[in-house]
Amino acid sequence: MDRIFGSKTAVPKPTLDEAMANLDTRVSSLDVKLSKINSELSVYQQKLARMGEGPGKQAVKQKAMKLLKQRRMIESQKDSLQTQSWNMEQAQMTTNNLRNVMTTVDAMKQANKELKKQYGKINVDKIESIQDEMEDLLDMSTDIQETMARSYALPDDISETELDAELEALGEEVAFDTAETEGMPSYLMDDTGGLPQFVDEPVQEEKEEAKEVAS
Repeated sequence: MDRIFGSKTAVPKPTLDEAMANLDTRVSSLDVKLSKINSELSVYQQKLARMGEGPGKQAVKQKAMKLLKQRRMIESQKDSLQTQSWNMEQAQMTTNNLRNVMTTVDAMKQANKELKKQYGKINVDKIESIQDEMEDLLDMSTDIQETMARSYALPDDISETELDAELEALGEEVAFDTAETEGMPSYLMDDTGGLPQFVDEPVQEEKEEAKEVAS
């Protein structure tokens, strides 16, 4: 059937940028025409300024009038095309803004999805339980430190009177020990100045005599 009637070829629709470019081209073409018409009107104006009244001048006026109407028609077309171009620019700006908004919305949706996924893994009750356990452990650590720092069997505070009495008694003990050492005979002192060391065991000769008697 396609060979007989032919097949329709899908023509791609022009984009907004292509339509705007087409309008700009047409506006540029109209500008060229307007420039040409203005040049011709300037020539007719100069001729009319030099011509006197008569049929020739009327003919030039008719030609100038025709060009003037043509210029107004082209200017009207140009205004229309420029209005269309402006509307298309507004539409393009709106489209771009909508695209940006959609991109932002998609990003927000993805971020929201990720946040829900991450927060779904968090158990608030478990976090509170961990916080309570941590607080208990810290309190326990404080109690242990206080217990380890406790002092055992320390006397009560000593007054100055008791301190003087203790020092006086200690001085008397030192003086007594010194006096005993100085009043002891020299034969009771060893070479180092101290008391001799007595030997409880018999000397070697007494041991040998005891062995001979026994034999």
